[in-house]
Amino acid sequence: MPSTRSAEQLTKYEKIESFVKGFKLSGSAYKRVMALLHQEMINGLKHHSQGGADIKMFPTFVRSLPDGSECGEFLALDLGGTNFRVLLVRLQGHDVEIQSKTYLIPQRIMLGTGIQLFDHIADCIGKFVVEHDLQNHQLPLGFTFSFPCQQEGLAKARLSKWTKGFRCEGVVGKDICQLLQEALQRRTNCHVEIVAVVNDAVGTLMSAAHGDRNCEIGLILGTGCNACYMEGLDNVGTWKHGEDQDHHPRQVIINTEWGAFGDNGCLDFMRTEYDHELDTFSINPAKQIMEKMISGMYMGEIVRLVLVRLSHENLLFTSADRDCNLFERGRFYTKYVSEIESDTDEFFRNTKQVLDELQVENYTTEDCKVVKYVCTLVSARAAFLAAAGLATLINRLNKQDMTIAVDGSLYRFHPRFHNLMCLKIKELVKPGLKFKLSLSHDGSGKGAALTAAVSLRLRNLKMTTSGEENGKNLATQTISVKA
Repeated sequence: MPSTRSAEQLTKYEKIESFVKGFKLSGSAYKRVMALLHQEMINGLKHHSQGGADIKMFPTFVRSLPDGSECGEFLALDLGGTNFRVLLVRLQGHDVEIQSKTYLIPQRIMLGTGIQLFDHIADCIGKFVVEHDLQNHQLPLGFTFSFPCQQEGLAKARLSKWTKGFRCEGVVGKDICQLLQEALQRRTNCHVEIVAVVNDAVGTLMSAAHGDRNCEIGLILGTGCNACYMEGLDNVGTWKHGEDQDHHPRQVIINTEWGAFGDNGCLDFMRTEYDHELDTFSINPAKQIMEKMISGMYMGEIVRLVLVRLSHENLLFTSADRDCNLFERGRFYTKYVSEIESDTDEFFRNTKQVLDELQVENYTTEDCKVVKYVCTLVSARAAFLAAAGLATLINRLNKQDMTIAVDGSLYRFHPRFHNLMCLKIKELVKPGLKFKLSLSHDGSGKGAALTAAVSLRLRNLKMTTSGEENGKNLATQTISVKA
């Protein structure tokens, strides 16, 4: 904020500061977050404590990263919000060709039944297949499903809970791959086999790892917030799968579901009155606490709550009509934060455009300064909290050079998020560990297809290995008989 002010202005800005100081956290506070997060991760990985852990640390059954040999024609389905995409992905080594189409999920379907949801998706996949003249093709499908799931196999995942405004009944606890496969059989004549299900974080990691062998962490900063990473199998106490043949590396990608970090109250020391109010009026109170301090679904609302409080205190918009959209829940979108922080001069063009859209009248240049200041505080806390999470993973993996694949609208469009995260990660990681944040291109589409391709490669390798072993056994038996 400006440093040269009159006594009256200084008093005003000191009052404003008293209402926003909770967003300014010390380095030691973020180190405390890291220690708490790492302990919760360990709890989630252990068999005896996973049930009570907020961070579920689900094994994804994705055991290998792409090696560049993946070839073929794959469908991908990306479901994680109010829109979903169907993609045709053609792989030829490191060459990738993608065609896609986006479809809308109406509000009535988001709040309807699971059958309605999956029938709608299957109808759209059927139309897509016909439009691309693929009716007679055998099409493996990689399914990006960006909601918390308990995976029981690479193509078997039970929904743990809905997030992001979905409430389709009859899906929680069910295998979402089976529900989609049944809908495809009901609604289409396509030859589609779901061979892999991943969330968007895993897809992001797989997509980036296709061209970067140092990539072992995937991060989503969009409507939601989540991360995944490659963990040694010996550290995963919840791993029950018996298929540990030699062709599978002793590793597995872990879907942390770290958006739920803090649900047990351990982050209450850093939550503000605005966080508590947002949580109270959300559709999932006391859930997804870390996500509610970071992600695009909530950041705009936190800013709005601060602005409303300052307005009620007569520190902002003193001449504005209290019936404008600013005072309506959910009307200050997170994209506004990115637009406002993109203002680089004293004219505040973007800020003024946002305030006009919100029907705020009679605002001043000082009001614009305060609005931008609030946005910078809320987004910086979000970036630093995400950075603390990443630093925890980087320190755990403890590798010299690490690439983190990142995707999501918040990371893509916010003008400062990348730089803020890099600064804070450098401060928090162990000395000597190098890292880079890399935007993952089309992770939730290309990544899902690559997961399906890797799955088929390992399946074929298993069949080949089994055939060779059977051949050896048969030869041994023949020799024994001759002897």
